Amino acid sequence: MTREEFSEDTASEITAGFGNRPEMLVQILHAFMDRFGYIGEEAVRLLAANLNLSRADVHGVVSFYHDFRTAPAATHVVKICAAEACQAMGSRSLADHASKSLGLAMHESNDRITLEPVYCLGNCACSPAIMVDGKTIGRVSPERFDRIVAGLDGRS
Repeated sequence: MTREEFSEDTASEITAGFGNRPEMLVQILHAFMDRFGYIGEEAVRLLAANLNLSRADVHGVVSFYHDFRTAPAATHVVKICAAEACQAMGSRSLADHASKSLGLAMHESNDRITLEPVYCLGNCACSPAIMVDGKTIGRVSPERFDRIVAGLDGRS
């Protein structure tokens, strides 16, 4: 999905659409993610000013929730479920394999892939599960993971 470049005018329109109400911060942050793809420092400053909050308040919310990122994601986002059911079925070792295979720690990106944890994909019966570019995939072994990643961008 193509995202818009951050602009103060657009960001201010979004916050105004929520009445510049500080209690709407999480919803506003989701709208920023939908529009811009991430919440950068410039956005944090603008939100603090528009909502009459401290930058620390805004940053605290951004850093608390895993769905918010502070830098643009790569072309593909790979999320590995870290919830209990998936852990019981091997998601920790899958995450270790993914990190080694991609050369990325969780929350890191290269020129092609962003690797992130997610805390339940609602696919517990088919665990361990991953999400690739918004598509949930179940019963993912390390070998299957490698095939999925190799198939991104039409590569095989």
